[in-house]
Formats: sequence, C-alpha cells, structure tokens
Amino acid sequence: MLRRNVLALVLAAAFAQAAVTRVEVTERTDLPVVNYERITGKVYFAVDPKLPNNRIIRDIDRAPVNARGLVEFSSDLYVLRPKDPKKSNGTALLEISNRGGKGTLGMFDLAPGGQLRTPQDFGDPMLFEAGYTLVWVGWEFDVPDRAGQMHLYAPVIKGITGPVRSQIVTEKRATSVSLGDRAQVPYAVADLNGGSLTVRDDIDASRTTIPRDQWHFSADGAHIEYGAGFEPGRIYDVVYTGKDPAVVGLGPAAVRDYISYIKQNGEVKRAIGFGTSQSGRFLRNFVYDGFNADEQGRKVFDGVWSHVAGAGRGNFNYRFAQPSRDGMPRINLLYAVDRFPFTDAMETDAGVTDSMLARASSAGVTPKIFYTNGSFEYWGRAAALIHTSLDGKRDVAPVSTSRIYYLAGTQHGANARPERTVTQNLPNPADYRFVMRALLAAMNNWITTGAEPPESQIPRIGKDNLVETRALNFPKIPGIALPKEPTPVFRLDYGPDFRTKGIIALEPPKISGRYTVLIPQVDRDGNETSGIRLPDQVAPLATYTGWNLRDPKIGAPDAMFDMVGSMIPFARTRAEREKSGDPRLSIEERYASREEYLRQVEVAAQPLVRQGLLLERDVPKFLEKASARWDLLTNNSGTK
Repeated sequence: MLRRNVLALVLAAAFAQAAVTRVEVTERTDLPVVNYERITGKVYFAVDPKLPNNRIIRDIDRAPVNARGLVEFSSDLYVLRPKDPKKSNGTALLEISNRGGKGTLGMFDLAPGGQLRTPQDFGDPMLFEAGYTLVWVGWEFDVPDRAGQMHLYAPVIKGITGPVRSQIVTEKRATSVSLGDRAQVPYAVADLNGGSLTVRDDIDASRTTIPRDQWHFSADGAHIEYGAGFEPGRIYDVVYTGKDPAVVGLGPAAVRDYISYIKQNGEVKRAIGFGTSQSGRFLRNFVYDGFNADEQGRKVFDGVWSHVAGAGRGNFNYRFAQPSRDGMPRINLLYAVDRFPFTDAMETDAGVTDSMLARASSAGVTPKIFYTNGSFEYWGRAAALIHTSLDGKRDVAPVSTSRIYYLAGTQHGANARPERTVTQNLPNPADYRFVMRALLAAMNNWITTGAEPPESQIPRIGKDNLVETRALNFPKIPGIALPKEPTPVFRLDYGPDFRTKGIIALEPPKISGRYTVLIPQVDRDGNETSGIRLPDQVAPLATYTGWNLRDPKIGAPDAMFDMVGSMIPFARTRAEREKSGDPRLSIEERYASREEYLRQVEVAAQPLVRQGLLLERDVPKFLEKASARWDLLTNNSGTK
C-alpha cells in the first residue's frame, strides 16, 4: 500500500557530523513479485568547504554557505531493497544514472522496463534473487524536468561568467537548436548580442565563421536560431559567455556521501558503483579526482565498474562543465573528456607523471575495478589507451586491482533491433548482457570473499591483435565501406588554470598533439579475434563490427555513426556469394542445418561458462537468440 505522506527519517546522533543531514521518503511501495520494497525520496547534504576531502570539488570555496559555513545541496533518491533485511546480501549496487535515467534492471535482469508490477517487468530477476540493495542518487544538475528522472539540486555561483561552447550536429536541416546537449538544460547566456558561430566538416578541419547578423540567441537564452538552417552532418560550434554556473562537482560528492552514509549506518556492508557510457566515465573521473575517500578518508566504493566508457573521463567537476558532452565520433568533439592519464599504471605525458589511481592509491582507498568495453569503444572511444602506451607502441598491463574485459564485436548498447534507419549497414544486435550478468557475480565475490575474478581479456600489441588502421585485415565485402580511422584523441589546451583549478579560458581548446589509437584485428570474415567472443561470434552468421557509417541522407556519409555497430550478414547460399563477389563463406557452406548451427553455438558457450564469463542459466537464453538470428538471416526478406 502506498504511503504518499512525507516521512522524515531522523538521523542518529552518531551521524550528526556527516555530510548527509536528512533523508526524506516521499513514497514507499511493496513489490510483492520479488519481495522487495521501493523507496523514493530526497537526500539532503551539507558539506564543509574547508575539509581537505571537499576541496577537490571545483569552486566549492565560492559556493553559498549556510549559517554554519556549510554548502547545502540535495539529490533525488530511488532505492530497491529486500523487505526482509535477512535476505540482503549486504552489497549495495549503485548505478550512476545516465542523464537521469535508470538502466540496471535492463542490463543485469534483462528487464524490458515498466512500472515493476508484473513478473515480466522484472525480467530474469537475478539481482533480486541475490539480495542486492539497488540505489540511484541524483548527481547531474542539468537533467530536464521529467517524471522519474534523477536530479542533483546544486547551488549556483552568482556573478561568475566564462566561456561556454555548444556543439551542434543535426540529422536533418533545422533553424532552431537547443544550446544544451540532447535534452539537457544549458547554461544561461550572459550577453544575447555576443558569441560566435563556426562550421566545419571534420574534427580537424578548418572552421568557417558565420556572420553574426545571420543568427541570434532566442529570447530565453536557451536556443540558437539560424535562418539559413543547420545542415545535416556538419559540425557547428557556438561559443558564448555563460553566467551563474552550478557547482557541478557536488554531483560526485552526493554519490560519495550517500554511499558512505548507508555503509556507516549499517544498511549495507559493501558497495559497487556501476555506470554505463557517460556514467562509466563519471566513475573513472570519480576515482581519479579522489572521491572514493569520504570526508573522513574512508573507502566509499569497494568495487567500481566502468562500462563502455572507453578511455574517457568527462565534464563532471569544473566550472561551466556540461556533464552530457561525451566525445563521440561525430558529436561533442574536443570537450574535456579524453584527457591524460588513461591507464591505472603510472605514465608520463608532456612532463607530467600520473595515473587514474594515483589519488586513490595514496589515500589507501583503491577499489576493485572492472573496465568493460566493446568494439565501438575501440573505434569510437579510444578504449585501447587504457592498456597501451600513449604512442601505441607497447602494451600496459592492468594493475592487480583492476580487470579489463573486451567484449569483441559489439556496439555501444546491447541487443539492438536489426533495422537500418540512419546508418549504411544494419545495426549490431549482439547481446553482451549475458557476460555482464556473470561478471557482476564475479565482482561481488571479489569484494566479498577475495575470490579472484576471470583474468583480463584484451587485444594486445604483443600478440598482433591490436593494430593501426592500415594493418587491419578486413575483407573486401561488396558495398561495404570502412571508417578511415578510429576517432582521434588530441592533446588539448583549455588554458593555464584548467588542470589545477578547473577553469576553462579557451573554447574551443588549442590542439597541441595527438595520441595513437589502436583497434582490434579481425579474421578473414571481418570478426575480431581477441577478447571475450560471444558464442554466436565464434559460430557466426555475419560479420559483427563496432562501427557503422552515417547514411548519406543525414550528411557526412564517410563518418562513423555514434555508438552504432554493424551486422553484415553472410550470403545465404554459395550461389548468392559467388554472384555478389563476397569473399566470406555463405551460411550453407558453414552449417549443414539449423540444428548444426545451434549445436556449434552451444559448444562455443561452454568455455565461457567454465571461465566464469557466462552463467549456465543463460545458455538456453543465448540459444533462443541464436535461433531467432538464424531465422532472420536465412529468410528472404529478413535483412532488407
């Protein structure tokens, strides 16, 4: 039964000095299907800007304070926990919300989404059976005001101005575009008559300035209007003076302090931070900046899992940061995302020696870490830089507290629909979530019992399966064009105070160099040869890539489409293959029958089960997907 009245939870005196000042529960709902309860509410914080572990928050010294000299802020809260505390496994799994959303149940329980009412809404309820406490805390200040979104309510600093860049790439001609990324709320424009607008056709192409009298800001300062229209596929940058920035770094502080609070008050014993894409980069930034130590220096997350983040960190803790900007192949280029250092081991660049774990190691709060990336992240997000030298000449081994897992032949998001819309090839439908389910069990065992998880599985320079584009052995498939190179990563200069104070002076930044980005090698079918290969890639019906090119109708047809891979089906018969000139063997030349194909997929699954990379309970599910793929790709109309 719902209780919609506000229940203020009074904190114990022992926590009076903690950053969490109170938690308000606005709704508590039973979930009888899984014997859990859902709690929604708000967490209130007050942090001392003078504490050493709070001084890592950029501009904390400029934030407004209360009568006690503390900076106040709050976050939305959403918790799913066992009704019976004895059924808890003692581990909190906190998902860093991606732009305010929630994806944990879809990722680990294969849930379709919904209101969590029917058994179908919960998918395969592995998380609930295991007894995890599932947590979401709002950390992003610019999330749009939509039902169910997780917000950070951060103070702003009045009177401060600075340069803000908004990059615009459209898929169709438009005359009015938001200054915010996607649907996020932009910074206010300080001078509606100022600013500049440029256009270019590639990341390193020269810019053309569009005359100021041809465009203007909207009256509310949230949009830019250009009468001639933004052309599809072209890269536009509007630079303006923003005002009154939020204290963006209170987002990671909110995550830090709430997890510390529930660990210290005994609700849970351990915590895993999990994030996908933007949220995975958030966690890399979180650890690098030093947020895995709470105000008293205690370890926050026992385990951190950064999924499909590539080599990036992001815009999470500096003045006028835009957290949603992500550095994809065609959008959000040259933002402060892919920044040195990249590896967990120490490395040196431009006279600076650093590592992702330098602060955590110094403070004695290094978590166990998983990095999982797919093929798209190697092509589009420079994932190789987390385990290679900056010049791409040698491998850098993962440190003992980290594992790096490469999900071969996969795109950014799992389980895509096999429909072509704005790309040249069919999207890649590979479903790596089954591996993720097994790895979650491994991570929890690692932080709970110390049991070592599976060894890292990555492409390596020393084994000739991590190469430059010119060495890629991709077959010449009729009608298929390759990207000219993976998305480049540059040394960028944002001004003299960016690294030490988080203040940007230069927008766009100056390019002062380039790192070497490598990609995984492929076999004669074009399928990648290293990493964790899914069973239906070991026994393939197609070439599965992490890249896809933009459809000419949306412009820039030589550029990779952001986050989407390709499925390039084999010909069904030898006759079809020979007629088209496809060098890859046809389906009929590989498999005598549907049953033979499924037998090979099942055989390919067993080594993954033995290695702890696939759950035995998931093998039948994988075979169902493989069966559906066979039906699709052997049907006359299945790939049109």
